[in-house]
Amino acid sequence: MSSFPDAEFLTSAFRPEQFPPDRGAEVAFAGRSNAGKSSAINCIVNRRGFARTGKQPGRTQLINFFQLAAGRRLVDLPGYGYARVSRALREHWRGLLADYFETRESLAGLMLVVDLRRGLGDFDWQMLDWCRDIGCPVHLLLTKADKLKRQAAAAALVQARRELAGAASAQLFSAVSRQGLEPAREALADLLAGRQKKASDAEYRGTPEAKSTGLG
Repeated sequence: MSSFPDAEFLTSAFRPEQFPPDRGAEVAFAGRSNAGKSSAINCIVNRRGFARTGKQPGRTQLINFFQLAAGRRLVDLPGYGYARVSRALREHWRGLLADYFETRESLAGLMLVVDLRRGLGDFDWQMLDWCRDIGCPVHLLLTKADKLKRQAAAAALVQARRELAGAASAQLFSAVSRQGLEPAREALADLLAGRQKKASDAEYRGTPEAKSTGLG
């Protein structure tokens, strides 16, 4: 049974004027194109095919809005890093995301999806910078935890928390084994309800290079 039985697709946006009305609360999901973002969303919502998945990275090419319950939304942001698209489209996506983070009053939090085998990349840090600037809380999902042995996965989590230095909460997650599923659902609920702490001003490894990273 779905954890969100009334969840439904609302709309896709290629331009800011296509965003749905800016009221209620919404949590955005972001991550590198091959980090398992869509699989994580489907697992957390417990709805197969709710978010698009595929062998080819970069399937999410618009900002997709879903209603989980009245006044509560999940937002699937375009993946970044691998999609084979033009430079002009990558720049459009980067501008669209900047507009989203800078103008969306209903944004209550970000679930940042990172492959724990790769660690935080430049554009992940850009996402953290954007959230810090607007005081948006962030919860990090270190996905594909089933791909590493328990000790190695635990070490990756410790390393991520050390790098974040309080800028976000973090956990291990696997859409395959469902490891960390309940904590992830609790984090989503807390963000939607405004119970998660705001992004910290703690010093973490920001990267100026991230500002020029292409989306895909």
